[in-house]
Amino acid sequence: MSEEKVIEKPLQQFVVQALNLEGDSLVEVIKQALDCVDTFVFAELLKCPNVIALETTRHAPHLHALRMFSQGTYLDYLYKKEYLPELSEPQIKKLRYLTIVTLANTMKRIPYDVLLKELNVDNVRDLEDLIIEAIYSNVISGELDQQSNYLEVNWTVGRDVGTYDVDNMIDTLQQWCDSCENVLSTVQARIFDANKTKQDFLKHRADLENNVANVKKAIRSQTEDEEMLVDTSCPTKKIVKGSKLNGTKFWNK
Repeated sequence: MSEEKVIEKPLQQFVVQALNLEGDSLVEVIKQALDCVDTFVFAELLKCPNVIALETTRHAPHLHALRMFSQGTYLDYLYKKEYLPELSEPQIKKLRYLTIVTLANTMKRIPYDVLLKELNVDNVRDLEDLIIEAIYSNVISGELDQQSNYLEVNWTVGRDVGTYDVDNMIDTLQQWCDSCENVLSTVQARIFDANKTKQDFLKHRADLENNVANVKKAIRSQTEDEEMLVDTSCPTKKIVKGSKLNGTKFWNK
């Protein structure tokens, strides 16, 4: 899923106007919202009671057009064109931009073949021009790979979340949670192994230190025994003072 760039919500001004209008005046507000170059989400406007009420009037096609800009694509417009009001060139271009955003939600690298079909563009030159315009309009950020013929998307503006989008989000979050559980289990197992290894090491070190202490004790005991043996077999000699005879001293053993 593409990363969304955080932007302001200029739609609010149209929502405020829509709350106090109806009929042709309300339709004009909807047109202005669709024309606005900084407006890419329309959910708040679609929730306005006055806008919802258009469903049962002759202005219903404008409500349907607003819904299409909220969650639809350019191909949706072409399939339902006869039931919708005619779009201006800026509106068509914006709907194509939003179609790229929708595609970017499912793939980071969008092949030219997919873009040509989804945007109903006849040739690669026009397609690349459209993408470049979308980039300069801050609708998307990405790079064109003209050798491999695909658009690599870095981020896009956000679009309104639909029912299917919610289901996909739930599935994605569930997969992420499952992945986290697997990672957590692996980490816990490694912690257990590490603790066991630590305990084994500490026990081995304690045994080694105990053995070293016993060896030292044994060596010390053996040394003391040998010293006592030497003292017993060789008693201390004493010198007896006496007269000298021919330079020889007499010893008393």
